Amino acid sequence: MKLLKLAAGVLAVAAPFAMAQTSTYKSDPPHTEVDFTILHLGVSHVHGRFGHVDAVLTLDEKDVTKSSVKATIDIAGLSTGESARDTHLKTPDFFDAAQYSSATFESTSVAKSGSGLKVNGNLTLHGVTKPVVLDVDGPSAPVPDMRSKKPHIGFSATTTINRADFGIGPKFGTAMLGNDVKINIEADMVQQ
Repeated sequence: MKLLKLAAGVLAVAAPFAMAQTSTYKSDPPHTEVDFTILHLGVSHVHGRFGHVDAVLTLDEKDVTKSSVKATIDIAGLSTGESARDTHLKTPDFFDAAQYSSATFESTSVAKSGSGLKVNGNLTLHGVTKPVVLDVDGPSAPVPDMRSKKPHIGFSATTTINRADFGIGPKFGTAMLGNDVKINIEADMVQQ
């Protein structure tokens, strides 16, 4: 009888943990990117891409609003396709990549929004932390990798930040560079 009571007690304690369905996903580097767009001279948009993205997603399959994400984005590896511009963007005039070689994002909440998600979090860029909201499409249905057989899921996200809020390019007024920087994220996440 004591053994039966002990087993019942263990099951009662373990049941909530067994019901929780969380999985850890990591970004697939060749298929994950963070791009940016900014208005130049009020006439054209300049596009660029930051370097390597290292993201970890804790996905709650039962309730996506209980999920969380952390990401580190390589600023030193940014590229706009023009080497002289890239070199200038990495100087203290803009990103100061020698001092601030990466940016981080950490979610604080996830909410459903229409067919997508709103992910609130803190973005630390150029030594400044500010709240941002990502408009997210996803997650996609899982697709197994042909070689590893591990499931992949995808997300697309957008947000717009004000470069002045992060102290980026303070010497360059809005006649030269717009303040709004649109950020587009494409993430291929692999279950661990």
